[in-house]
Amino acid sequence: MNRRSLLTYSAAASGVLALTLFIGWWRVDGPGAPEPVAQRPLPLALMEFQMTDQDGAIVGPSTLLGNASMVFFGFTYCPDVCPTTLSDISGWLDDLGDDVADMNVVFITVDPERDTVDAMAEYVSYFHPTIQGWSGTLEETARAAVGFRASYDKVANEDEDYTMNHTASVFLFDAEGQFASTIDYHEPREFAVPKIRRVLTRTEEETS
Repeated sequence: MNRRSLLTYSAAASGVLALTLFIGWWRVDGPGAPEPVAQRPLPLALMEFQMTDQDGAIVGPSTLLGNASMVFFGFTYCPDVCPTTLSDISGWLDDLGDDVADMNVVFITVDPERDTVDAMAEYVSYFHPTIQGWSGTLEETARAAVGFRASYDKVANEDEDYTMNHTASVFLFDAEGQFASTIDYHEPREFAVPKIRRVLTRTEEETS
């Protein structure tokens, strides 16, 4: 084998190896990777919990079926993550324009001991009017978190008060209640809004 043939063969082998590694990354760690089954939220139709919204109405996962949905867990005493995320969500909803009418947007408290219906009503009033505030008992809150695969934890402060650690991602579901995607905390607006629009488009296809 002459030198030119050897170089050609080596280049081809390197290209095949690089392509194989890229495909492996895409399927395992990259955008083509499947969502870990254990971490995927259940379909809304399989969740079982009951809460009260900011207007005093009884609500649950079935309330969300029929429209695309955006769900976020947090609490009203949250110092930064919750108000920041709800402000971000408000901006995303503004970007949707008239399409916002096709979205359910729900903020579920993980601190029902302090976040009463009245407290939730006041809190969500500071953000986009589409955002609903849901609160429930400790037991129903735990059931909701299990369904969404969200986590939260009560943490004591030095001043004998407490705060709550919780999942900071926003969950997206289509109109049939199937989990579609998440939006991470501080995810740039130019990435978040297209994710929402894709869920809305998927919803239109399912209902047409």
